[in-house]
Amino acid sequence: MRSTTPNDVHAIADAVILDVREPHELVQARIEGTIDIPLGELVERVAEVPGDTTVFVLCHAGGRSAQAAQYLEAQGIDAVNIDGGIIAWYRAGLPVTLGGAS
Repeated sequence: MRSTTPNDVHAIADAVILDVREPHELVQARIEGTIDIPLGELVERVAEVPGDTTVFVLCHAGGRSAQAAQYLEAQGIDAVNIDGGIIAWYRAGLPVTLGGAS
């Protein structure tokens, strides 16, 4: 399974980011424009994930997104895990929306 850093993903114009965190986590902090599918729903909602481009997968710290990326790769989707999740994204100073409705 491939992985990359938040900075590298942010540098890609129009990167497709799949956030596999739970809805209550998205309320706390989120990246605008992501596809939001909780990990527990990914199997039944996999058709919502684009299969014609690289999908960068994000969670809180990197564990769930690694599982999701492995699953997506098994389905023939080019998936890359974002190391460190939204914690690393936030610590890198990249844009995050804190609080508010998801």
